Amino acid sequence: MAENQSTDMDDSEDVVTLAHGAGGGAMRSMLQDLVVPRFAGNGAATDGTEVADDGDTPRVGLPELDDGAVHPVGDDGALVVTTDSHVVKPLFFPGGDIGRLAVAGTVNDLAMMGATEPTALTCSLVLEEGTPTSDVQRVIESMAATAEEADVSISTGDTKVMGNGDVDGIVINTAGVAYLDGNAPVSDAGLDPGDALIVSGPMGDHGIALLSAREGFDFTGDLESDVAPVNGFVGAAMDAGRITAMKDPTRGGLANALNEMAEKADVGIDIDEQRIPISGATASAGEVLGIDPLSVANEGKVVMGVDQNDAKAVLEAIQACPGGKDAEIVGQASEDHTGRVVVDTGFGRRYLSEPEGEALPRIC
Repeated sequence: MAENQSTDMDDSEDVVTLAHGAGGGAMRSMLQDLVVPRFAGNGAATDGTEVADDGDTPRVGLPELDDGAVHPVGDDGALVVTTDSHVVKPLFFPGGDIGRLAVAGTVNDLAMMGATEPTALTCSLVLEEGTPTSDVQRVIESMAATAEEADVSISTGDTKVMGNGDVDGIVINTAGVAYLDGNAPVSDAGLDPGDALIVSGPMGDHGIALLSAREGFDFTGDLESDVAPVNGFVGAAMDAGRITAMKDPTRGGLANALNEMAEKADVGIDIDEQRIPISGATASAGEVLGIDPLSVANEGKVVMGVDQNDAKAVLEAIQACPGGKDAEIVGQASEDHTGRVVVDTGFGRRYLSEPEGEALPRIC
């Protein structure tokens, strides 16, 4: 009997863990193994390479694991599509709530593909039985206000109610569509050696603020999520110069975003740690909690690769926009140490690795 029990345990199947939802290597491996081979049909590649249509606009599909998909339409247009599901605890936190998070997150994913003028969003609400209707109303009003801020409408949706305990409060799924008319899409894999790396503002605010609110920590200073639509200053940046790659540093923060960009483009990235903007409140709280702000989610920031000749103009364009005044050039892409991110700390150099596991569950 004992021998049979041991055999059963040894043969137990793999299970999904929180690490598979953390945005890092575990999640990418699961998608590549389970999802991409089954859904990447209709002429799309299955090895992560870009697939071009007969026209000038490249198709970006599921294998690229980018922030959205790009489907060429007509001679030089393209439809950009993205979707996201949002779970957060608490539902309301300093600087935002799950409703603002859902709209901003979807608008921002479209913007990362170069689609800064979204056509429409969809919204599906999954509500737990017993959720106060006042909470639902507050979330919906927040979604409406954020959509107005991003200049987009929520055009269609769905609602489901689950039994008490079957879902945790409120879950929101949103999808977004946008049309690119003659403009080439931007991917997260377009870095070239020499490109400047720009971050649009302080890192780690969302994750640290939300964790503090959830656990009831009372840190000195104002901790507030950065959740906001970024399509406004991304549009200004694209008008100012050539953007070669973009990614929003959500799950896994800046560390995850930079590593993924370096790996996909087969370049190295060199970063000056002293130039990375981090608010004093976030830095202090992160030190107390033992959490690196560079590995924590942001919900209103962007990492951009920019042609080095346009970097100054793009930086100034971002800094002139609401939400972008603290933007900085933090480094550049390199031909060396391909696929890796090296940080100059001022005292030496170290690799910046993407975080493993899910340090802060339920933050986006």
